[in-house]
Amino acid sequence: MGQFIDLTAADGQKIAAYVAEPAGSPQGGVVVLQEIFGVNAHIREVADGYARDGYLAVAPSTFQRVKPGVELGYTDADMQEGFGYKSAVEALPAPGVMQDIQAAIDYAAQKSGGKVGIVGYCWGGLLTWRAACTLNGLSAAVPYYGGGMTQPAEIARTPKVPVLAHLSDRDQYVPLDGVEAFKKAHPEVEMHLYPAQHGFNCDHRGAWDADAARLARERTLAFFARHLG
Repeated sequence: MGQFIDLTAADGQKIAAYVAEPAGSPQGGVVVLQEIFGVNAHIREVADGYARDGYLAVAPSTFQRVKPGVELGYTDADMQEGFGYKSAVEALPAPGVMQDIQAAIDYAAQKSGGKVGIVGYCWGGLLTWRAACTLNGLSAAVPYYGGGMTQPAEIARTPKVPVLAHLSDRDQYVPLDGVEAFKKAHPEVEMHLYPAQHGFNCDHRGAWDADAARLARERTLAFFARHLG
């Protein structure tokens, strides 16, 4: 359904991005932020899904600055490799990858002609939270089990747009004490806790939970309909 294009970040860096377009006029744009496994088959399928629901979907390669063309599976070895790329990106001087996400937001706004939301999974969930707090041109943000977003430095951020957060009650990367601290600090964030594991949205991995994934997606689409319409 989609194709890869090149975006240009503010510093001139070219960023590969998967773009999926809806059949008719877009209802708006949705930026889809990858896990630590690259813009792989699963993330492309997620983008295609939002396109089927009427949005122009853009999934930028947030590893581009350290390793272009990353497409991993979900084995332990893949996870270790992905963690390495993520650590390298997190170590980049500011603004680092955030300017690449801004380029995707700008492209989605220009190409769709409408409002733009952002959704991200795992590390992409953390980046989605940061984007909601620091970037321009967004109207809604939906982080899924953002590893690290319940750390004190992230909790201290203030979102500029409405946020819907999907978290789970058996998540080694987002422990419940952190979830409670986040909830207390951000009563304005609509938060849902699912009886599932980290990665429950991804049907390519063992942690997939069909019921939780379906419910979270229904809530996400309703949230986007409210804020991007």
